[in-house]
Amino acid sequence: MAQIQKRGDGWRCRIRRTGFPPVCKTFPTKHAAEVWVRTLEGEMDRGTFIDRTEAEKNTLADLLQRYKREVTHLKRGARNEEFRINHLLREPIVLYRISVLSAGHVAAWRDERLKAVSGDTCIRDLSLISHVIETARREWGIMLSENPLKFVRKPKPNPSRARRLRDGEESRLLEALAVTKPRDATGCFSGEGARNPMVKPIVELALQTAMRQSELTGLRWDNVDLTRRVAVLAMTKNGERRAVPLSTRAVEILSELPKSESSLVFGGVTSEAVKRAFRRATHRAGLVDLRFHDLRHEATSRFFERNLNIMEVASITGHKTLQMLKRYTHFQAEELARKLV
Repeated sequence: MAQIQKRGDGWRCRIRRTGFPPVCKTFPTKHAAEVWVRTLEGEMDRGTFIDRTEAEKNTLADLLQRYKREVTHLKRGARNEEFRINHLLREPIVLYRISVLSAGHVAAWRDERLKAVSGDTCIRDLSLISHVIETARREWGIMLSENPLKFVRKPKPNPSRARRLRDGEESRLLEALAVTKPRDATGCFSGEGARNPMVKPIVELALQTAMRQSELTGLRWDNVDLTRRVAVLAMTKNGERRAVPLSTRAVEILSELPKSESSLVFGGVTSEAVKRAFRRATHRAGLVDLRFHDLRHEATSRFFERNLNIMEVASITGHKTLQMLKRYTHFQAEELARKLV
């Protein structure tokens, strides 16, 4: 049964029907109220009724904040996702109520977003928003007939990077990472080398093992067996344990490291510190467009150049699909030319 009552400057509607939750809404005109009543009662008759109360109460910002509180902290990549959510909360699209957020709104925001960020970043943003809305639909009682993100075209991803170390670049990089002179009388470092002595062995080990930056900074002595020449990564990006074989040079690098009070092989060194030190070193060495993650590409390509097969390389790098392994493998054209008869 529906009731429409005059309340101040508006018209208040209330629908009560057995088997459905009571719904109530206020409209500026009686005609709008009557249209709303007919629409909802028709949905109830057809069995397609959806209670939009929570969807009309909550904005996208509300859902993002709740997701950050209840879901994000349970993930291994919580820090990065929290940073992404905090950035999204400054975007105008989060002000929309979920009940009115449409694919058109998201598509318009996507096009504006692409003016400031890369395709990969925008894809991650869209995927996060989509999962937030899907979680709200399934677990939080936010009733929507469809997730509007399902109808939004994702932008093209960034081209796969194919940056490898060229002749002389590895030696220049390692030279730039050599330990600098101590602080001078004013407490400043000279600009001739790295400040942290651990960054150079981290880079060398990355080239020997294809480990990710986070895997290297999180490596523990308990998981390193120099006799068997194996380093075990208890938890990796894809959530699985991985055993990494150590080359003779990798064993030498680890053997030369000082044992600290920390159980970490590179105790006290964070991923952010490595990132900054690496960036400064590439600048000093005059290396253009070289990122730390490119070392993983370099190491993977070198494994194939040492005649390891696909399964052997995949077991070292942890790649689950041939397609992803191909993205990390870049053969030097001149090396391939030498193999041609």
